[in-house]
Amino acid sequence: MIDTKFIDDLAHQISKHIPVGVRELQQDLEQNIRSVLQSALAKLDLVTREEFDVQTRVLARTREKLEQQEKIIAALEERFLKDTPAGKSSDTS
Repeated sequence: MIDTKFIDDLAHQISKHIPVGVRELQQDLEQNIRSVLQSALAKLDLVTREEFDVQTRVLARTREKLEQQEKIIAALEERFLKDTPAGKSSDTS
């Protein structure tokens, strides 16, 4: 959901630049601009700041788990190589 305060502020800024003769219609114009902006922004594939922050935290946790798993695998590989006699292949051929 798009922040309505941002849209209201943007609509107000746009309407301020309308010629003086048209300012009598300023409120109606602001409402129309607000509607157009909401419609245009709704068509964009945007996420809220909250959704972005949640996904950032999920990614950080996932990255930590991946790093832990990489350390475990590296330790197991090292242990396997130490336990395997030199020159012996694990192939049975």
